[in-house]
Amino acid sequence: MRLLKRLLLVLVAIGLVAAGAGYFGFTRVNQTYKAYPGDEVFVEIPAGDGPARIGQRLVDAGVVQDAVTFRGAVWLSGRARELKAGEYRFERPMTALEVVDKIARGDIHRRLITFREGLTIGEMAEVFETAGLGKAKEFETAARDPSVIRELDPEARDLEGYLFPETYTVRRDVAPSALVTQMAELFLETLTPAIRDAIKAQGLTLREAVTVASLVEKETAVPEERPQVAAVYLNRRRLKMPMQADPTVIYALQRAGRYKGNLRRDDLQFDSPYNTYRYPGLPPGPIAAPGKASLEAVAMPAAVDYLYFVSRNDGSHVFARTLDEHNRNVQRWQVDFFRQRRQSPQ
Repeated sequence: MRLLKRLLLVLVAIGLVAAGAGYFGFTRVNQTYKAYPGDEVFVEIPAGDGPARIGQRLVDAGVVQDAVTFRGAVWLSGRARELKAGEYRFERPMTALEVVDKIARGDIHRRLITFREGLTIGEMAEVFETAGLGKAKEFETAARDPSVIRELDPEARDLEGYLFPETYTVRRDVAPSALVTQMAELFLETLTPAIRDAIKAQGLTLREAVTVASLVEKETAVPEERPQVAAVYLNRRRLKMPMQADPTVIYALQRAGRYKGNLRRDDLQFDSPYNTYRYPGLPPGPIAAPGKASLEAVAMPAAVDYLYFVSRNDGSHVFARTLDEHNRNVQRWQVDFFRQRRQSPQ
């Protein structure tokens, strides 16, 4: 009888200890915790890390209090097999259970970076640096390697025109070379077989087509005008007329570090193979990154015989077939338009 009482006392003691430990453990995994000094901390979880190694990384970063608490949270959640690799951002006190849930959901930290249509490599590099992802020079260096598009454009000396304008989701520590490769690969993906076949049917090389598309991109942002602008340049090319495209002169000045924000009449005489006022035919290569709409416009230009266009000063253009018609449009939309603005009372 005495032995039975002792056994019961032992069992009760064990039960109390277990209950106390359980309560203590349950309390710990539900307590918020933050021991990192700044407003945020990033924790990289490599592929292949198990719960024990993940827990230690989180402890070292000050995200969870100790490894036992993390393991308890993993056990209670039942999500040990769901923990995902990646970089995680923590910016507030969290319970161990919340931390486990974040990692099991794969709530990986990403940044968005947007490159709009019509940017040069240099301008994209500035966007890259402004986004806090690295130095502009590093992006430019990576973009000088044309190997990713070498098969389609053996003449390419860099990736000008081949970095597809889009919004990209990237890691905080993305390597410039990795982003540049991703952008070039998206360009190749966007250049569908149908677009490539249409380009080839017009007797254009890929480089020539992308060059014309870059002119279209710089000349107009009006969707319905793109096929017409493409037709103008392709018609002029077919007739061996000079392109006389202002954006090519601006690009030439930018490359030389001489563009001040305004194109002057004297600039049209600047000596550069990209200056299509001085040199016939297309420039040596693309002058900016065309979007899909501009690429499609070159692949399927409007069936028109326009050879000229001039701005209406509202983003749109008026087109002409003959030089006389074009000169009348210039008189109306450039000379008279701005003269009336100067004379009108403010």
